[in-house]
Amino acid sequence: MIPYGRQIISDEDIEAVVQTLKSPLITQGPAVEAFESAVSDYCGVSRAAAVNSGTAALHIACLALSIGPGDMVWTSPITFAASANCALYAGAEVDFVDVDPATGNMSVDALKNKLETSSRLPKAVIVVHLAGMPADMEEIRRLSMEYSFRLIEDACHALGASYKGSRIGSCKYSDITVFSFHPVKAITTGEGGMAVTNDPALHRRMKLFSSHGITRNKDLLENPPEGGWYYEQLALGFNYRMPDINAALGISQLRMLDGWIETRRKYADFYLNRLAGVSGIELPPVLGDRSSAYHLFIVRVDPEKRRMIYDRLRNDGIGTNVHYIPVYHHPYYREKGSYVPLANAENFYGRILTVPLCPAMTEEDLEYVADRLIRICSESTRTA
Repeated sequence: MIPYGRQIISDEDIEAVVQTLKSPLITQGPAVEAFESAVSDYCGVSRAAAVNSGTAALHIACLALSIGPGDMVWTSPITFAASANCALYAGAEVDFVDVDPATGNMSVDALKNKLETSSRLPKAVIVVHLAGMPADMEEIRRLSMEYSFRLIEDACHALGASYKGSRIGSCKYSDITVFSFHPVKAITTGEGGMAVTNDPALHRRMKLFSSHGITRNKDLLENPPEGGWYYEQLALGFNYRMPDINAALGISQLRMLDGWIETRRKYADFYLNRLAGVSGIELPPVLGDRSSAYHLFIVRVDPEKRRMIYDRLRNDGIGTNVHYIPVYHHPYYREKGSYVPLANAENFYGRILTVPLCPAMTEEDLEYVADRLIRICSESTRTA
């Protein structure tokens, strides 16, 4: 089976992990801080907090912004559930903003309309960069200033992407940006995540929440230290720490990121050219002011034929998938509230298929995927 995404682990990656395993500290050591610094430098942001998953990074981002009971958070429905769950972890409520019909990202027009007509405004909006394509952050930032809400970028798909000349993660248009290092992402730490920000106070809070709410920092202690052993719990935090073993892998992987992103874009260009004009296939847009990281390559097909196309591709050994089922479709969310289906999100979900795209693929893999997709869609069009 050709998977839609898969990690690449080199001998250098393995050696980096082995060296950390041989070191005195395999957790709470120097590798995590070095990884945070490396990602910060790459993104052009001043501070980073590494954690053990992208979900944990979303959670501490919400906590750092003091999101809690009585607050409302808005996000996109076309995303993995963690983009909404993180607000619920913090005790807030969640609502959804409709998406752009071409990209599946949060629609600026839908957000503006919801802000103008809602009786209850959000404390924060979590903007998802679906498939690695940046959302229109400049316009969303303008709305955040007008309506006084905070902004979190869920960039778990978008490490290596750029928007209007700035790398995603620079936090030029947001308070906090969050990344994931799951094995299907641009780089992996096995499991892992990171929250980045330019705000020192938010960074302090995220670091605190990621490690039990406990600190030894003399500048933060409420009482004079009794001795070198002294520490205080200042908040109810969590054990979200990233081990040095994972951070060592991340540092090694990060050196390969630009090359892998270049490969992803090359492969995306192949699909865009090879599949152009094929009846029954709509391709993702190419936008001049932003550069996608192409974590996913999502095409749109006839909704009445999607199941057939999906089944035939899987039977041919092609790991196609659907990203994503709208969050409000899940039974847990249906039981929590009366979410009104959003027209663009419903249409987008009903038509999408993800086809494999990752640097671990060969050019022969790409040719095979494209040829099978063209043949299946062409046959289905002729028999319609």
